[in-house]
Amino acid sequence: MTTKFTADHEWINIEDHEAAAVGITLHAQEALGDVVFVDLPAVGKTYKMGEVAGVVESVKAAADINMPVSGEVVEVNEALRADPSLANRDPMGEGWFFKVHLTDMAEFDQLMDPPGYDALLKTL
Repeated sequence: MTTKFTADHEWINIEDHEAAAVGITLHAQEALGDVVFVDLPAVGKTYKMGEVAGVVESVKAAADINMPVSGEVVEVNEALRADPSLANRDPMGEGWFFKVHLTDMAEFDQLMDPPGYDALLKTL
């Protein structure tokens, strides 16, 4: 299991060769506050790296969820849609947003590893 991060505070975790889970980081959920709504992408839709794939809304603000890599959405987290507070309670686990089938592993390799993301957080 390999987790990488974006500068926009999304994480992506390759669980197997079929799909990678995507969500928001602990930092992102803390900045947003209580999440009250998520707009998840449609299964089967294809996105390019960096494109907006969804929205997360909280009592404080709304934020785009950007696609960390190019690929096709193969699953969305219906439990998160039913209970958006999962993004606060377990942002790096049960609060995942969607799963994507990567089309370019080189894009994944360009993302930040955990130490790189920690270094980014220290500059904020």
